[in-house]
Amino acid sequence: MMRHSTMDTPAGAFTAVVSGDGAVRAAGFTTDVTALLSLVHPDLAGESRPAAELGAVSTAVRSYLDGDLAALDEVPVEQRTGGEFMAHAWRVMRDIKPGTPVTYTEFARLAGRPAAVRAAAAACARNPVALFVPCHRVLRTDGTLGGYRWGLDVKTWLLDHERH
Repeated sequence: MMRHSTMDTPAGAFTAVVSGDGAVRAAGFTTDVTALLSLVHPDLAGESRPAAELGAVSTAVRSYLDGDLAALDEVPVEQRTGGEFMAHAWRVMRDIKPGTPVTYTEFARLAGRPAAVRAAAAACARNPVALFVPCHRVLRTDGTLGGYRWGLDVKTWLLDHERH
């Protein structure tokens, strides 16, 4: 059985959904648990019950918000997709360090497919575990923000937080 919890952050409400063993399956800046559960791959989907705390996941988010920008790096995530490239791209995205955003073009190169800029952008757009897999650290080639499922104001806040 999955569990979920919402916490207040300076960027807005943040909800995480975790598996029975504590791996994050969905996360985002929302209180809409149904919307988050719709992002979980069908092989990993199921019911989720509310929890006041998510143990190490909640602790890591609080530490990140308090300035320990590496606090999320070791939090396990569990996400699936039908494509090999997207799964690989999500693993590569976790290696993008705070304060050093990359462009979609650079992200495609880091993921081993320099010509696959659209596929790299799709990996960002379909990322179900925002913050833990930091799609907010990928920008348009011209340096502008591009999109973000949880809003550009949230993306701006996260990037500013990681710069300081």
